[in-house]
Amino acid sequence: MRLLTLFIGCVFSASVQANHTEPVDTTVAGNLRMEEVVVVGFKQDSRGQDPLAVTQLSKSFMRNAEMTSIKDLGYTIPNFFIPEYGTRQNSPVFVRGVGSKTNGPTVGFYVDGVPHMERSSFDDDLFDLSSLEVLRGPQGTLYGRNCIGGIINAYTHSALEYQGTRVKLSYGKYNDAGANLYHYGKINDNLGYAVSGSYRHNDGYFTNAFDNSKVDKFNEGFIRGRIFWKPSERWTLTADISYRNSDQGGYPYAIYDVEKDETGEINYNRYSSYMRQLTTAGLNARYEGEGWELNSQTAYQYIDDHMGIDQDFTARDLYWVKQGVRQNIFSEEVTMKSNNENRYQWMVGAFFFNDGYKKSLSTTYISQNYCTPKFYDTPTTGVSLYHQSSLDIVGGLQAQLGLRFDYEHAHEDYKAYRTEAWATQLGSPVDVYDSKLSFTQLTPKFTLRYLTQNNELFYASLTRGYKTGGFNSTFLQDDERTYKPEYNWNYEVGTKLSFLNHAVDAEVTLFYVDWRHQQITQTIAGVGNITRNAGHSDSKGVELGLTLRPIQPLTFNVNYGYTYARFKEYKRSETVDYSGNVLPLVPRHTLSVNGSYTLLPTNSVLDRLVFSAGLNGMGKIYWNEDNAVAQKFYTLLNAKVSATFGKLTWEVWGKNLTDTNYLTYYFKAGNAMGQKGRPMSFGTSVIIDL
Repeated sequence: MRLLTLFIGCVFSASVQANHTEPVDTTVAGNLRMEEVVVVGFKQDSRGQDPLAVTQLSKSFMRNAEMTSIKDLGYTIPNFFIPEYGTRQNSPVFVRGVGSKTNGPTVGFYVDGVPHMERSSFDDDLFDLSSLEVLRGPQGTLYGRNCIGGIINAYTHSALEYQGTRVKLSYGKYNDAGANLYHYGKINDNLGYAVSGSYRHNDGYFTNAFDNSKVDKFNEGFIRGRIFWKPSERWTLTADISYRNSDQGGYPYAIYDVEKDETGEINYNRYSSYMRQLTTAGLNARYEGEGWELNSQTAYQYIDDHMGIDQDFTARDLYWVKQGVRQNIFSEEVTMKSNNENRYQWMVGAFFFNDGYKKSLSTTYISQNYCTPKFYDTPTTGVSLYHQSSLDIVGGLQAQLGLRFDYEHAHEDYKAYRTEAWATQLGSPVDVYDSKLSFTQLTPKFTLRYLTQNNELFYASLTRGYKTGGFNSTFLQDDERTYKPEYNWNYEVGTKLSFLNHAVDAEVTLFYVDWRHQQITQTIAGVGNITRNAGHSDSKGVELGLTLRPIQPLTFNVNYGYTYARFKEYKRSETVDYSGNVLPLVPRHTLSVNGSYTLLPTNSVLDRLVFSAGLNGMGKIYWNEDNAVAQKFYTLLNAKVSATFGKLTWEVWGKNLTDTNYLTYYFKAGNAMGQKGRPMSFGTSVIIDL
């Protein structure tokens, strides 16, 4: 706390000389770029005319909807789902039915171009963002491994374009207290800097009946610093470093009565927790030549996390699991592209990464008085080359062709021991495993786009997606030590339209996904999660995005997605056949309806009054391959009021105002277990802009 207090003081001192020039944020949310200047990545079309399904969220939309975490996207983006369960370590993302509960992610996550390649680093806050975009469908041609479902790109400001200071203090139910701040300053026209930090505490939403303690209490601190430098007119350099420390309880699982559709009391005897230290650094260099541009992104991420979990989730002292992961991830990407008005446009790039992954995992069988410590040393190295060409054929018709080559090599050194429970000496290993895996892959993409003179967009695309294979942390037999890559073909047609002078903006997408060797994770009681490959699956659906502005101060944003995903062929064993069943953890419907009304009083101390409300719906969701248990469609009602008085803004918000009772996760490990969704909560915030 002393460090945080000192940091706040430094920022306030620096803010005295700051010039607050934040760009006007007039678009609440959008599937198309209109009034608001929305930041896009180096690989995207700067005019927002990419032939793909993308939802862009502006700063004001995220603020009005009280979006504070990446997991809030699950109720905003069509056919996009991040189940809220466990801890911050558990952040699986599912897009159009494509996802993974464990192991590598299926959706890429980038913050200002810096990749977050490990799923445990996904759960981030959204305070300091200028905009965010979600690209749905395989993006492997330009982004590579583990982007078989899509991409999340988050962007902050540049201190060379925006200077200012913001402080936010918030408090809510469950003793939910937070402090956020950022400061953007400019030393001269060519040199700027930014610092930001946050602290968050929550007493926890769920109570453990065993000792009447909170299961999921939460504490987290974050600090980030950046330097922006233009040494010449053509060069722009950005250096970035951040540190995040999370300490939380978690895994509020309770026995679930399938017949009554009821979740019992949380009642287990050992406190389960997750602690994460996350350090991220990046160096971006961009050069603008005559008709071409160069972008270099160097990134490093260090993850140190520790998990302790009462694996039986009962008051009996049966199983205790400890896991520790240390990961050093280095990556370098260089991309060149054309930047002119020619009919032919091109992009070429190369990507390299090295992932030093070390994990320890021990399961203590307390009642049987033995423990099984296991150690994994799994370095992985990969290199990629990619190219994309675009050609304007005639009129507004354009063809686009992309191709990527990936090579990846993984090596695992595995040792397993068996000791007495709580023993400090390991002895000799009972199992040793040293193995190597190599993968190569070609990932093509073909798109036809037609752009009218009124900037109405129509497109059709065929894209291949690819997710690498790997090693299982737990297994029952030797052939389960590894799992194969999965790949899919995504067929997509879509349109982006605007009517009545942008009073109505619409995006409609139809898709079909056909994929093989899908990686499916099963939870085995007393063992853990095992990933296996299914035979053949598919997914089909529709996505609709609408932005409506019937009158100037009123804006509605509607997003709807429908997905029907199934196993076409999946024989789990000689006696178990899941062929024809619906894929687990894939909502059939996703619905988001958000509205905001802004008043700008005259001759008053009140400068702005904003009323916001949102209705989010999701379901039906099957939890397992057998389709025995499902969560029906449910809705959550949120609302917020914010009033601005000069540099001060006061906000009052509420989430799940109808106190909807729903299941956010279910699994079977001996007993049927479930986690309830968060109950009704409300709070208030004070924001100071300097």
